[in-house]
Amino acid sequence: MKKDINNNDKKVALVAGALQLPFFTRDALRRAGWDVFVVGLKNFVDPKLRPDMVVRLGGAGRAVREFRRRGIHNLVFVGAIGHPNLSDIRPDLWSLGALISIMKHQRGYDSMATALNTVLEKRGFHVLAAQDLAPELAFQTAGVQTKTKPTKSDMADIERAVEVSHTIGKMDIGASTVVDKQVIAVEAAEGTAKMLERVVKMRAKKTRASGVFAKMTKPGQDLRIDIPAIGVDTVRAVANAHLRGIVVNTKTCFIVDRENVIREANKAKIFIIAMDE
Repeated sequence: MKKDINNNDKKVALVAGALQLPFFTRDALRRAGWDVFVVGLKNFVDPKLRPDMVVRLGGAGRAVREFRRRGIHNLVFVGAIGHPNLSDIRPDLWSLGALISIMKHQRGYDSMATALNTVLEKRGFHVLAAQDLAPELAFQTAGVQTKTKPTKSDMADIERAVEVSHTIGKMDIGASTVVDKQVIAVEAAEGTAKMLERVVKMRAKKTRASGVFAKMTKPGQDLRIDIPAIGVDTVRAVANAHLRGIVVNTKTCFIVDRENVIREANKAKIFIIAMDE
């Protein structure tokens, strides 16, 4: 779900979770001309990001007051959130009201993200997708992005992987799958990284690379909060699983540290292909 961007309002709050994605997003937004105010989520954000303020998950009211004081209406959410401490999710009054509204409308992970966006927008904020504000965060052009190219056999696996990914995505199960002529694995609540760990163990004795890993956008997915992403760790896991390549969507999948992702893929002789569908 893409929202229109007001090009005259260049202030944005970046709400940052864990891992490296917030670093690349912050820098890309600034290169794109945005005035970025960084809010780190307590116990998740990397202190090296040096956020302008840190709030706990249930303490959004303090951040909202600061946004209003600074005239910030645009919000971007990036970064992983693991298992919070109970003290972190104890809601303040603002968060409690938002939580009640969210729980009334959510029927799954995707609908929960959409419900959160709706709640924020009703309170005067615009939740935007970082990849729309800074297109460099995703592949913009379809096609092979690496030196290694997919073979005819790879293309058959790619077609099957995309089909399966869309099927499980429609059911709000996951968005990632591994196909090597047959379906080897699909993502569920464990997440993509854990799924790939299973595949690595499963194929530890394999000597010849075959098959593909696909991480596709779910049909109707709200990409303002729930953002697909691959990084260097993804490439290494795919190589360790003796897979031939990676399939992602153009414009909607974050490529975390793109230069190193491409370099690592070329080193491992893995292809990365971006697709418009």
